[in-house]
Amino acid sequence: MDVKNFYKKVDLESEAYPDLLRQIKDPPRQLYCIGDLNLLKLPAVAVVGSRKASAYGKWAAFEIGKRLAENGIATISGMAAGIDSAGHRGALSAEGRTIAVLGCGINICFPAFNRALRDEIVKKGLLVSEYPPDYPGSKFTFPQRNRIISGLSLAAVIVEAGLNSGSLITAERAAEQGRTVFSVPGNINSFYSIGTNKLIQDGAYPLAIIDDIFEILGIKKKIPANILSGLGKDEQKAVEIIQKSGEVSADYICREMNMKISEVNAMITILEMKGVVYSALGKIFIAN
Repeated sequence: MDVKNFYKKVDLESEAYPDLLRQIKDPPRQLYCIGDLNLLKLPAVAVVGSRKASAYGKWAAFEIGKRLAENGIATISGMAAGIDSAGHRGALSAEGRTIAVLGCGINICFPAFNRALRDEIVKKGLLVSEYPPDYPGSKFTFPQRNRIISGLSLAAVIVEAGLNSGSLITAERAAEQGRTVFSVPGNINSFYSIGTNKLIQDGAYPLAIIDDIFEILGIKKKIPANILSGLGKDEQKAVEIIQKSGEVSADYICREMNMKISEVNAMITILEMKGVVYSALGKIFIAN
């Protein structure tokens, strides 16, 4: 798909310019965009990480993008290989919205092998660049675009990162801009997790459960429709109680539903077997 002649230019003074991005200390004077401009006003979370990602990292990024989409939150990333691409694909898999911020001219597909993903984002999401058509990418432009990724977002999730990963620049810019920074924990003997584990050591939120994003940002999460289908009346009510509170004890459910502890424990066990909820440290949560 030749996208060179399909872009729209959004200036800093335009009403279409995203409010969050306008608030950073060095907002781009203009944005070149291809796709749905309405996405610039949607709540969004950045999902970024290493280009050379592990299978675990790609899985995590995909699931985070998918869960964000299920809750009406756009996924923002840089369309790079590895974690970025997995985050975009996760959002698209759930019919969600995603924004790719480029570090080159708006019509240039980089990396070139991501052309199919780029074309899908054009149709279902939004491409953004501060650079006009044909502007070449460089060692300067790609780190520079990271301030836009974080600036458009309510928070940044760093999935995998080595010590010199560009995604750490995104985390730094996000922190400077007052955004929440999440970091996915990883094996301490993995090169891919050195940067993310260090971020946690330095104060980033460890993303142990994907839905922590919604709790910490104060976003009411939605129960995917497929979770409730096929559940009994009492099971549905229990799931709604858990979702409303974020985390509950079996005793709390007993009080809310006027049931015996043995009945509630049996029901929770069945819900765990169905993959709807899970228990940890005496608390019950909705499964991702």
